[in-house]
Amino acid sequence: MPVPGYDPEDLDAQLEAAAGEDELRARMTDEEFRRYENGEHLIDLLDENEIDELLDDS
Repeated sequence: MPVPGYDPEDLDAQLEAAAGEDELRARMTDEEFRRYENGEHLIDLLDENEIDELLDDS
């Protein structure tokens, strides 16, 4: 059973809500964005500082 807040889909949803697609795209390379669109999780594509910045800005 996943722990709320630690499920990759939950974290993706929180980051998507905080940033929006345009901001996420600006922070990723074209290859990273393609991987994201194909189902890879944002926590695997963004580094810790980028995630912190996105969450702090929300």
